[in-house]
Amino acid sequence: MHAREFEAFDRICRERGAGGDVLEVGATPDDSTLLCLPALARARSRVGVDLAGDAEHAGFRIVGANANALGAVFADASFDTVLANSLLEHDPRFWLTLAEIRRVARPGALVVLGVPGYLSTAADRRWTRAARIPLAGALVRRWAGTRLATTGTLVVHNHPGDYYRFSAQAVREVLLDGLVAREVVTHMLPPRIIGSAVKPS
Repeated sequence: MHAREFEAFDRICRERGAGGDVLEVGATPDDSTLLCLPALARARSRVGVDLAGDAEHAGFRIVGANANALGAVFADASFDTVLANSLLEHDPRFWLTLAEIRRVARPGALVVLGVPGYLSTAADRRWTRAARIPLAGALVRRWAGTRLATTGTLVVHNHPGDYYRFSAQAVREVLLDGLVAREVVTHMLPPRIIGSAVKPS
């Protein structure tokens, strides 16, 4: 995980009062995992889940399980904070994982999700405006035609597959659907999008 992404998660968790019993979906047994966020230092418990298998690190355990079906591992309403970063793009059925995140979150729980995204940059918008200028626009369209129809995004990184990229709108309206007090931030280039919200009481 990029250091700026780690810092952004830490700030969001600190500002939104993350803590209590914490679950990270897609945890890794190293210091860059979200369970090592300074904002979670006083959490009552920290546990992770990952396809790679059981592990332990820095005082927390990681359970080997598929996040699409956590019923055999965690009961309903088990966690006060649920985190996931750079996971949903690798999950061919990410909607099942989202359903499990909502199921294991307690009423009032904080959910924070990070995904690679795409967005229209200021440079993209300038190219689009230039393409509309009479006469000169034809040159712009010819010279930068593909630039006008694309946007930057994170490179494909198969772990084991790489299926999706998300917009800020998708994070707010799809990934955080059914949750309240939604906040979405986009940072870095290529963009990373972090959405946070609360499970209704």
